[in-house]
Amino acid sequence: MQCLPCAMSSPGARLQPQSAVGWRGGDHWENLVAIPCARLHRGNRKQFSPLRVVCKDYPRPEIDSTVNFLEAAALSASLRNAPRPSEPLKIVIAGAGLAGLSTAKYVADAGHIPIVLEARDVLGGKVAAWKDKDGDWYETGLHIFFGAYPNVQNLFGELGINDRLQWKEHSMIFARPDKPGEFSRFDFPELPAPFNGVLAILKNNEMLTWPEKIRFAIGLLPAIVGGQKYVEAQDNLTVKEWMIKQGVPERVNDEVFIAMSKALNFINPDELSMQCVLIALNRFLQESHGSKMAFLDGNPPERLCTPIVDHFSKLGGEVRLNSQLQKIVVNDDGRVKHFALTDGSIVEGDVYVSAMPVDILKLLLPESWKEMPYFKKLSKLVGVPVINVHIWFDRKLKNTYDHLLFSRSPLLSVYADMSTTCKEYADPNKSMLELVFAPADKWIARSEEDILDATMQELAKLFPDEIAADGSKAKVLKYHIVKTPRSVYKTVPDCEPCRPLQRSPLRGFYLAGDFTKQKYLASMEGAVLSGKLCAMSIVQDSNSGALLPVLPRKTMSVTR
Repeated sequence: MQCLPCAMSSPGARLQPQSAVGWRGGDHWENLVAIPCARLHRGNRKQFSPLRVVCKDYPRPEIDSTVNFLEAAALSASLRNAPRPSEPLKIVIAGAGLAGLSTAKYVADAGHIPIVLEARDVLGGKVAAWKDKDGDWYETGLHIFFGAYPNVQNLFGELGINDRLQWKEHSMIFARPDKPGEFSRFDFPELPAPFNGVLAILKNNEMLTWPEKIRFAIGLLPAIVGGQKYVEAQDNLTVKEWMIKQGVPERVNDEVFIAMSKALNFINPDELSMQCVLIALNRFLQESHGSKMAFLDGNPPERLCTPIVDHFSKLGGEVRLNSQLQKIVVNDDGRVKHFALTDGSIVEGDVYVSAMPVDILKLLLPESWKEMPYFKKLSKLVGVPVINVHIWFDRKLKNTYDHLLFSRSPLLSVYADMSTTCKEYADPNKSMLELVFAPADKWIARSEEDILDATMQELAKLFPDEIAADGSKAKVLKYHIVKTPRSVYKTVPDCEPCRPLQRSPLRGFYLAGDFTKQKYLASMEGAVLSGKLCAMSIVQDSNSGALLPVLPRKTMSVTR
């Protein structure tokens, strides 16, 4: 492990520079925190001398010339440059998460008029956030933006908000349960992929031994040689089953795959499809900056979702909050007649899109649709529960980094000190830890007090000198816990054939969501890409005349 010296919102909401926190050059900021240097980790941990380490944001990586980025850019351009319709379609979209907002953005780029209906009073879906009475934000999840998210990165560029991503050093940092309070790092050097990733693994001797690394590498050879065809064929195996089949040591699961599985899908390796892990590894190993991470500089509804809404609103679209879909009303031929809302109103348009989570969609399916193969196979897609925990402490914690941290805890997945990593949440004197509590299936029904107590017990292991489970050290000033009973779909074996295309067999009805067919699985990138693919399907059908039977045109109407 290396410390940095060894290795190398709305504007009004941001804190002004003070104490140890400051901004320079507009885009960069630095935060002085005390963390132990790796060179001192050989002896008794309590004898370590803390170092003042400069933590800063890094320049945006050079990702614009990668194949995947250019492919995503070409898809965006094809929608912007699509032939203008003689009369724009009125497209009603249920759901204002990233999938629904992405759909709206790209159909508007193609010359059509999106109307987005959102059940709640906040934008974002799985990236929603709320402000408490003190003005502090708490979020649905801890969201990380990877270099290997080409459609998300294009979206930021198209909206002119690239500067809202705070890029961190190219490292992956894991807590060490065997040595409480210590961390192990995978530092990626400035080399082309896959050499940077290989060297990062080879240089780390704290988590895997050389024989374990060699056996792990041999196990991965078929994926490297077989490419995408091999990756897709592993959908029928869990991570644990794949490891046994490939002769990968059990310690690789304990040291790497448990943390990776919980970060990818909030479940353990004995449930997760190996295809999911291989897709992530494939992206990270193919692109030099694929595994590089960025934090959004503030709350997602204002810093990401609102710019999307502003974009398509200028093109004639709109969002209606507090507009919950109650029923998809269909004609005798099975096509959508209108969306009925819980307030008694109905919304009519030319085209309809469900960008709702798959679990909600299944509840709202009309009876006449349920036995259709396209919809029937959705039964295997089930959202996984997850809990996001936010804890404000009375002091600035020292045993942390300006980065995402893998806890390797049995109860926690990843966490970050958001008072250090995020400009809008910055505080030089007090820490706010945001933690993903997963797997959460046995905890989702438990009380917030139980969840907080369990979290504090785990934090006492991660911060042994600073946090005690009984609260005798750092004091909890307040906390917020956000439960999501059904989050992203659970990527268990044999799910891939059940993921639907964005174009349904019913003329004029489409789906968007990370559960739909696209190559980035359950992620923000998958949600954004699904919206683009949904928009492309609508535009193609409109231009080809496939939507003509929907006419005569309905004007967008709301009746009660």
